[in-house]
Amino acid sequence: METLAISTEMLSRIQFAVNISFHILFPSITIALAWLLFYFKIRSHLSSHPVWMRAYRFWVKVFALTFALGVVSGITMSFQFGTNWPGFMETVGNIAGPLLGYEVLTAFFMEATFLGAMLFGMNRLPAWFHTLSTLLVSLGTTMSAFWILALNSWMQTPQGFEMIDGVAHVTNWWDVIFNPSFPYRLMHVLLASGLTACFLMAGISAYRILKGDKKRAPKLALKTSVYSAALLIPLQILVGDLHGLNTLEHQPQKVAAMEGVWETDRGVPLLLFAIPDEEERTNHLEIAIPNLASLILTHDAQGEIKGLNEFEDRHPPVKPVFYGFRIMVGLGVLMLVVSWTASIYFIRKKELPTWLNKTFLYMTFSGWVATLAGWYVTEIGRQPYLVSGVLTTEQAATTIAPGNVGFSLFLYSIVYLALLVAYIQTLFYMARKSVEVDEFQTMDFSLKQKSNDLQKEAAAHVS
Repeated sequence: METLAISTEMLSRIQFAVNISFHILFPSITIALAWLLFYFKIRSHLSSHPVWMRAYRFWVKVFALTFALGVVSGITMSFQFGTNWPGFMETVGNIAGPLLGYEVLTAFFMEATFLGAMLFGMNRLPAWFHTLSTLLVSLGTTMSAFWILALNSWMQTPQGFEMIDGVAHVTNWWDVIFNPSFPYRLMHVLLASGLTACFLMAGISAYRILKGDKKRAPKLALKTSVYSAALLIPLQILVGDLHGLNTLEHQPQKVAAMEGVWETDRGVPLLLFAIPDEEERTNHLEIAIPNLASLILTHDAQGEIKGLNEFEDRHPPVKPVFYGFRIMVGLGVLMLVVSWTASIYFIRKKELPTWLNKTFLYMTFSGWVATLAGWYVTEIGRQPYLVSGVLTTEQAATTIAPGNVGFSLFLYSIVYLALLVAYIQTLFYMARKSVEVDEFQTMDFSLKQKSNDLQKEAAAHVS
């Protein structure tokens, strides 16, 4: 019976990972992309130049497609609380339920309502109302992130509640929402969304340019996204540092796994690479910089960091947290280098060279990889708890037959893979179609111009 329960729990964890991994891809784009669209609208009003609306029209279609997939995949997330994790809602449903409800009432309804105006009202609604609709959708996406991150942060650093007969009851909603890790997680996710959307926009715009698109709109979108990324990545580094200090205070076992620290020590080196070994409780093939982990995490080169051995079996799996953190940080550094390099070209009024456009194309979905890596560090780093110190993953898991979970996991995986491939193909199809339309419009304009010139010459000759 114990083997059966563990098997079911593991399958449920994998299924939740598949669902959340697919779902998070789309909000990580739409949260920030909505604000980029609002920026395009404001610039269109201020300059009255049609290029801003051309950029808006292309990217609002991308937003709509991405938003739709985010909604569809988000619906399946709520099903799992009842089917795979009944212990979660039974124990903390008094907190999770209202927070999820607030997200629907204050955010999703506003997004869904005014998205229609964004898509179909450009030529039907007053310009000010269409711009207002874009602003409200932008606010809605951010509010959605606010409530979801409030719940997730509470699960990481719970407060503002009391346990009565094994059930959590709220004592202070302010403390629940604004729990110790919430401000750092919210800013970290919003900035991550900004970088994800910027590199998506840069990659697709670079693709259009590489395909021969000579219009100003893709160049404008590329420049906007590059400058935005160049500004956001230093902020992300700063917020990441503050987030690390907060995590060290409230979840030291997660930090120990991120850094591969087994024994509590001072002057801990930063491991650029290592192979953690949980059986031997050590690392192999370490490449380290002396004292740097202590300096970064405590702002003191001799600062103390607790090791994993302090927590016995109450610490997360080390390898996924250790490697996930390095993938996230490595991509962040690469984003910094690429965005600043491109910004220098733009500041000098130069076109980006082909190799740099290709780099942006290859990094189109780099934000996705970094976001998923960071999300895995956060979620796996909380194990063995679902709600830190309150509810373990094992306690919350369902006891249904593992075959039932395995079958639904298989179906989810197939559908999500197909949708992901279709989404990526559609994005690049839209980009190619835009190039073809631009070429046709340019050719059509040239033919009309030549026809007008010939008519003028004929009229002059007759006269």
